[in-house]
Amino acid sequence: MTAEEVLKRVEEEVAEKTTPQMILDMRGPQVRVLTNLENLNAEDEARDEGVAMPELQHNVKLIVDMAEVTIQSLNRDLTRERETLVILYGEKERLQKEADRQKEQFDAMEVISRVLDKIKEQNSSGILTLDSLVRAFRFLKERYSEDYKLCNLSCIACSYAYPLLIRVFQGWDPLQNPSHGVELMLSWRDFLQGEVAYDYSDAVSPYAQLVSEVILPAVRISGTNSWQARDPEPMLKFIESWEKLLPPPVLQSILDHIVMPKLSKAVDSWDPRRETIPIHVWIHPWLPLLGQKLDALHKTICYKLGNVLHAWHASDDSALAILSPWKDVFDSAIWNPLILKYIVPKLVNVLQEFQINPAAQKLDPFVWVTRWASVVPIQHMVAMLEVYFFTKWQQVLYHWLCSNPNFEEVTTWYLGWKGLFPAELLANERIREQLMAGLAMMDQAAGGLDVVQPGVRENVSYLRATEQRQFDAQQQQAAAGVTYGVGFGSVHRDPETTDMSLKEAIEAYAVDHGLTFVPKVGKMHNGLQIYGFGSVSICVDSLNHVVFALSKDGWSAVSLERLLEMHHGRR
Repeated sequence: MTAEEVLKRVEEEVAEKTTPQMILDMRGPQVRVLTNLENLNAEDEARDEGVAMPELQHNVKLIVDMAEVTIQSLNRDLTRERETLVILYGEKERLQKEADRQKEQFDAMEVISRVLDKIKEQNSSGILTLDSLVRAFRFLKERYSEDYKLCNLSCIACSYAYPLLIRVFQGWDPLQNPSHGVELMLSWRDFLQGEVAYDYSDAVSPYAQLVSEVILPAVRISGTNSWQARDPEPMLKFIESWEKLLPPPVLQSILDHIVMPKLSKAVDSWDPRRETIPIHVWIHPWLPLLGQKLDALHKTICYKLGNVLHAWHASDDSALAILSPWKDVFDSAIWNPLILKYIVPKLVNVLQEFQINPAAQKLDPFVWVTRWASVVPIQHMVAMLEVYFFTKWQQVLYHWLCSNPNFEEVTTWYLGWKGLFPAELLANERIREQLMAGLAMMDQAAGGLDVVQPGVRENVSYLRATEQRQFDAQQQQAAAGVTYGVGFGSVHRDPETTDMSLKEAIEAYAVDHGLTFVPKVGKMHNGLQIYGFGSVSICVDSLNHVVFALSKDGWSAVSLERLLEMHHGRR
C-alpha cells in the first residue's frame, strides 16, 4: 500500500466510526453480522495457531501498523503547517496595509505641518490674508479630509482668521449695510461646517464661535443703540441676508436678547389712540421667526385695545382695520372675549336701533354690522342677525305682502337685501333659512294664499301652554280656598288678557317640547340668573328681550329655535 492509500483508508475508517454500518462476514460456513471490524480475524487467528512462523507475521503486522501511524502523524503536521502558512500570509498582508496607511498618514502630516508652518510664517511677517488662508485650509480639507477632522484644523483656521475678520468688520453697521461680508463668510462656512448638521448648528462648533465673536457683537450694538421696533425692516433685512449664515444658536440669541426686549418695550409704550402706524405692521413680520414667543405680548395688546374700544361706535371703521389683522393671530381664548365684550354689544345696539323702511331705507347701519362678518365669530354674528334683524325684516315683509304690493318691487327689495350679505354669511345655513322664510312668504302672497305671519305658530303654542298652566293653577287655588291680597279681596287674572313675559314664554316653550326650565341656584352671569333649559345654560335679559346661551365659545344671543337645536345637539 502506498501512503495515499493508507490515508484514504484512515479517512474511510473515520467515516465508518461516525456513521455505524452493518457488516456481513460471509467467509465461514455461517454468515455473521458485525458492527465494527475489531477482532474480525480473532477466530481465524485462533484456528491458524498452527501456521508456521506466527511471530514473524506478528512482527510484520506491528511494523505495518507503526508505518501507518507515522504516515498519519506526518499528514497532520503537514496540514497544520499549511494552515499556519495561510495565517502568516494574511498577517503579512495586514501589516503591509497598516504600514502603507501609516506611511500615507505620515506623509499627510508632513504636508499639513509644512502648510501650517508656512501660514505661521506669513502671519508672523504680517502678509497673511483671508484669501490665502481660505485656499490653504480648503486644500487641506479636500486633500486630507480624515486628518483634517483628526487634527481639528477648523479650530486652527479660526484662530488665524479671527483677527483678520475683526479688521474686515470693524466699524460695520449691520442694519445700514446688511450685505457687507456675506460672500466672505459664505466661503468660510462652506469649508468650516462639517458633513453632519450638528457640526454647523452646535453652539461650540468652530464656525458658530467665529460668528458669535465677530458678527454678533456688531449686531448687538447696532440693535440696542439705533434700531427701533416700530421700524422692523432694517433688522429683518439683516436677518434675511444672513439667515443661512447664522448658526441657529446665534440667530436665537439675536431674537431673544435684541428683538424681543425691543418689541416688549414698544408694546408697553404703545397707545392706540395716538399711534399713526397700526401695531400689526411692526409685530406681524416677526411671527415666522418668533412664533409663540409673541403670545406674551398679545395679552398686553388685547388689554390696550379693550381700553380704547369702550368709546368706539360701530360707524367708525378704524376698529375693524385694527382688529381684523389679529383674528388669525390671537388665540381664541383672547380673541373671543375681546370681540364679545367690546364689539358684539355695540353691533347689537346698532341693530336694535336700525329701522327697516322700504320707502326710505338707510342702509349704513346694516353695512356697519355686516362688514364685521369676517371678524366676529360666525355663530355670534348669525345669532345677532336672527334676533335683532330678521325678526324685524320678516315683519316688514309680512305687512308689505298683506297690503297688495307690487311684486316686482318686493322681489327687487328682497334681492337687494340678499346682495348686502357677505359671502361668509350667505354660506351659513341659518342665514339661508331666514332668507328662505321670507321667500316662502313671497310665494304664498304671489299664489293668492294667506301669508302666515312670522312667529305666529310659535307664539300661539307659548300662549296656549301659558294659559293652560295659569288656568290649572287657578283651579287648584280655588279648590284649596287660597286667595291673594288679604284685605283687598282675591286677585283674578284673565288668561286672555295677561301679557306673557319673556321668561314665561321660554318656560312655555320648554314645556311644549318636554324640557325642564329651572334656575341654577347660586349661579349668575353679568348680574342675571342662570337657568337650565334642558341641557343648555341660559340667561334671560328681560329688559332687552334677549336670551343668552352658553356654548363652547362663550355666551351668545340665540333664538328659541337655536336653543332647542343646541339642546338636541348636546344630547
